[in-house]
Amino acid sequence: MAVGLRAPEALAAVPGVRLGTARAGLAKGERDDVTVLELAPGSAVAAVFTRNRFCAAPVTVARQHLAETTPRYLLVNAGNANAGTGARGLADARAACAHLAGRAGVHAAAVLPFSTGVIGEPLTMDRFLPAIDAALEAMDEDGWLAAARAIMTTDTLPKGASRTLDLAGGTVTLTGIAKGAGMIRPDMATMLAFLATDARIPQADLQAVLAKAVEGSFNRITVDGDTSTNDACVLAATGRVPVREGELSRLAEAVADLCRELAQAIVRDGEGATRFVTVTVAGGECEADCLAVAYTIAHSPLVKTALFAGDPNWGRILAALGRAPVARLDLERVTIHLDEVCVVRGGGRAPEYTEADGQRVMVRPELTIRVDLGDGEATATVWTCDLSYDYIRINAEYRT
Repeated sequence: MAVGLRAPEALAAVPGVRLGTARAGLAKGERDDVTVLELAPGSAVAAVFTRNRFCAAPVTVARQHLAETTPRYLLVNAGNANAGTGARGLADARAACAHLAGRAGVHAAAVLPFSTGVIGEPLTMDRFLPAIDAALEAMDEDGWLAAARAIMTTDTLPKGASRTLDLAGGTVTLTGIAKGAGMIRPDMATMLAFLATDARIPQADLQAVLAKAVEGSFNRITVDGDTSTNDACVLAATGRVPVREGELSRLAEAVADLCRELAQAIVRDGEGATRFVTVTVAGGECEADCLAVAYTIAHSPLVKTALFAGDPNWGRILAALGRAPVARLDLERVTIHLDEVCVVRGGGRAPEYTEADGQRVMVRPELTIRVDLGDGEATATVWTCDLSYDYIRINAEYRT
């Protein structure tokens, strides 16, 4: 039950990119679960990956391949994370890349693999490899929406968006898709996100653009505080439209805006989510302190279950704030708002606060928890959701 989210009706084709999908039977249900994304020769590629030290085999292989050559193909499967699979998992990821490379006539290192799904199970290669062939045969520049569906796991809706930007050299198109609904506190990116543009950008600049965009979007969301073994975010630029001096900042903002939309879509579709919650912390000595407070609130199971109940139990927010790992916290200076309602001021409940005012806000499907620490000029925002019965059910039944 996604909160304020609809599946995209269409996604813009990006010149120089083709996508194909097929069904391998790795994921549950009668749907495609393998995606191949082809990039035109000469494309630049930037990527960020999970900081989880128990990273999945495809993450290890993708990092190695990215260091060796410029990618021409991205290979994605859903339903199986190929994580915690040891030497066999690495061999399977490399074999899948080699298989696609052989069919496409490129070096194996020009293929980056990505997987999402159940951890600890080996890939079923006799299903996976034929599906790669079928996906290659289905390649189409209008394959973005099909790909957004094929990379899903527990997502209830495909997630994608497009932007256009008029530059001196022509109109640039930017399209991105993402998946993720649980095991979300990316700590780099989202579980999986793929973006492409037909702009011409040097690889170093492209990497800088992606890193900055990720920091303000995918690195500012949490569903449950768990960092996946498979997180990856890729931005490709096919080079059709030149980006002239002074235009890079405009393109960077378009990328950042698209990333924010995709990141928020993940939270809106959080497993079992019924509330979309913005947590903004201002008045901090530094941004790190603001983030520490925001994430402590956003990760608190007691806060999240109160949000699910629509219960204005503001003591849970206060308790979470009080245990946040910040060196300096003067409770007399702290204020806490639920949307427009001031709940805490001067070290205790605001004199004008009433339970009815808090209840009116907490039952809204979208709300903001706003904290001012009264200790500086820094600010930070994260996005999260509530914790419902369905979250427990989905994860209890994930492998059954």
